[in-house]
Amino acid sequence: MQPIVQELRDIVIEFSKKMREIPEAEFSSKPVPNKWSKKEVVGHLIDSAQNNLRRFIVGQYEQVPSKIVYDQDFWVAANNYKSISQEEVIMLWQLLNLRIAGVLENMPQSSYKKQSLTSQLHTLEFLAEDYVKHMKHHLNQVIAGSFDIVCRS
Repeated sequence: MQPIVQELRDIVIEFSKKMREIPEAEFSSKPVPNKWSKKEVVGHLIDSAQNNLRRFIVGQYEQVPSKIVYDQDFWVAANNYKSISQEEVIMLWQLLNLRIAGVLENMPQSSYKKQSLTSQLHTLEFLAEDYVKHMKHHLNQVIAGSFDIVCRS
C-alpha cells in the first residue's frame, strides 16, 4: 500500500501546481456542450475521492460490504463545479486526496484484502490501485499526455 500512497501524494503535489497554471478560461471552457470542462473533470475526481474515501474507511470495519456507487453526471451537476472558482476546485481535490493518502497509509495490512462493493466486490487494495489509475486517466483529460495508462473507467 505504501507505493500507492506515495504515488498518490506525488500526483497531488505535482498536479495541484500544474492545474493552477492553466488559465481560468481554458480550465472552465467546455470542449463541446455535452462534455465536461477541465474544471468539471477535476470536480468528478473530487466526487470520486469522496466516494472512495468512504469505501476505504467503511470497508475496514463492515462485516458485510455495503454497495457504494454514485451517478457521476448527477454528482458533477449537483455540485455545480462550473460556478466554483478554479482555486477552490483544485484545493478541494488536493485536500481530499491527501486525506485518502493518510487513510491508506494508516490502514492496517490486515484490511488490504477486505472487500468493498462497487458494481462488484473488490479488495480495498485493488480499489486503491484502481483509484490512482482512474485519477491518471482523468488527469490526462485535464493535461493531455501526462500519463501512459489504460483505465477501465
